[in-house]
Amino acid sequence: MTDPATPMGQPPSAQNPASVVRLGIPGGREVTHRDVAANGARFHIAELGDGPLVLLLHGFPQFWWTWRHQLTALADAGFRAVAMDLRGVGGSDRTPRGYDPAGLALDVTGVIRSLGEPDAALVGHDLGGYLAWTAAAMRPKLVRRLAVSSMPHPRRWRSAMLGDVRQSRAGSYIWGFQRPWIPERQLTADDGALVGRLLDDWSGPRQLDEEAVTAYRRAMCIPSTAHCSVEPYRWLVRSLARPDGIQFYRRMKRPVRVPTLHLHGSLDPVLRTRSAAGSGQYVEAPYRWRLFDGLGHFPHEEDPVTFSTELINWLKDPEPDR
Repeated sequence: MTDPATPMGQPPSAQNPASVVRLGIPGGREVTHRDVAANGARFHIAELGDGPLVLLLHGFPQFWWTWRHQLTALADAGFRAVAMDLRGVGGSDRTPRGYDPAGLALDVTGVIRSLGEPDAALVGHDLGGYLAWTAAAMRPKLVRRLAVSSMPHPRRWRSAMLGDVRQSRAGSYIWGFQRPWIPERQLTADDGALVGRLLDDWSGPRQLDEEAVTAYRRAMCIPSTAHCSVEPYRWLVRSLARPDGIQFYRRMKRPVRVPTLHLHGSLDPVLRTRSAAGSGQYVEAPYRWRLFDGLGHFPHEEDPVTFSTELINWLKDPEPDR
């Protein structure tokens, strides 16, 4: 639900970012909003519940609120559910640097430490899923379990984008982000109208509701958010032939050694099922693949009950099988 104190008539750029992103969640539950320091920056988190930590990582073009349904479900299931805003998005710091995946993954593991926990189950969607894969490979001692939605393993993503014409076409927006300044202007024009179109185009038959689309449009229009949102994608492409990119993908050869749940919508138009399905080769631990029929790129919002049930059952399973 939208914070009633938020001045809806004002353009987002004129508002306090906190009033745009510190929203309530369905059911009237009191989510705790606060900031934590990690990896040289400040990160906004939304927290609900007590128990083992489950850290939720959003994707593009969203912010922490994409996990509003899972926060409630996880808390009710006995978990400490925390959704963070990634660097440069929502209520987190917009720094001039630090948007490479290794750096962003260190943001994630730094937040785990700042929350006073020895480890966490990471749940990531889209770009958040890419960072969850990365964190599990780079800092395995801090990742208890890994759940990824709508995103292949980084090495699988790279091979699909470069070697599969259909996947390259499906991810054409990433190629478009390589232009300077134009993507930022497009994302913020007409109060974030492009964000709304992307959400509609990428969803399956169960479209995101108007309240959600409005929230994401407004959050994208907070100054500097659009630029920070596309910087990770610029790094992914521009680094392919650079030493830092080559080194990163070599590091990603290191297998994931924690139980992994891989979730995907069968109608995802952005990341094809074929592109995601080969990711199990990078996991040397119990790996479970779950395809949601009839859902698009946002299964956790398109069918939150089914998604949350699958996730919680897996998190509670003491011996997740392959």
